[in-house]
Amino acid sequence: MDKFSLISQAIERYYESQERVSDELVKAILYSIEGGGKRIRPVLLLTLLEGFGLSMTQCHLDVAAALEMIHTGSLIHDDLPAMDDDDYRRGRLTSHKKFDEATAILAADSLFLDAPSLIVETALPSDVKIQLIQLLSRFSGTFGMVGGQMLDMKGEGKSLNLEQIQAIHANKTGALLTFPFLAAGYIAQQPDGVLDQLKQVGQLVGLAFQIRDDILDVTADFDALGKTPGKDVSAQKSTYPALIGLEQSHELLENSLDQAIAILRGLEMETVFQSQEMIKMIERLRLHAQGKSGCASL
Repeated sequence: MDKFSLISQAIERYYESQERVSDELVKAILYSIEGGGKRIRPVLLLTLLEGFGLSMTQCHLDVAAALEMIHTGSLIHDDLPAMDDDDYRRGRLTSHKKFDEATAILAADSLFLDAPSLIVETALPSDVKIQLIQLLSRFSGTFGMVGGQMLDMKGEGKSLNLEQIQAIHANKTGALLTFPFLAAGYIAQQPDGVLDQLKQVGQLVGLAFQIRDDILDVTADFDALGKTPGKDVSAQKSTYPALIGLEQSHELLENSLDQAIAILRGLEMETVFQSQEMIKMIERLRLHAQGKSGCASL
């Protein structure tokens, strides 16, 4: 079975195994979980662990599932009228349109709060579980994703410079994309030097992912995106294409991916890490045709 399906099953297993308080809440949670998506964050984690020579276990799947729960909760919140106000996500009605705003808020809250519980219940060593929960909490909250979302909202309608845009996306998008790299390092019990390099790769991938998203927002259509295109323009957000143009945005995307791959190849020379599968994933972030909606599938 593929990683995508195993991650979904791990989340569903968690909610099916608990004594339910509200069936309607669980229904709303699973609606967003089952909405598909690329699962890039948890798949990155599992692929990295395989690169370190670890066989995939239920513990690993549960950590990956917890990461996807946080990400899915953030998307539910991001689509709310008070945030980005979108009716569609992954080609389907967003949670607040399928149910209602209160249910959507509670479903996202549940996903945020249930994720650490799932990690606690794994059979990983206690010190590793503490590291993972602390890291996930930090990268998700005030000093990561949520902080970045606040910067993003306050930046709407303003002319931001490149440094300000990078600060927004290093937190809003980049933090949860950096998590799988550091989490894999903790689980594989790698030394500080390797952890530092993994963090750099995660940050570069996070930057590339956001630039890619910004480019597609102005070049792709609904069918390609699964959500309303042109939202950044209509919200008057400062984006990489708006600030530096499409051509330079493509160059920055390519350079970020090249740097990430170079670090991974260096790790392969220095450690037991096998980089081939990770490099394949990163290569799929490239946009091979400037200004066109066609792109490699993630």
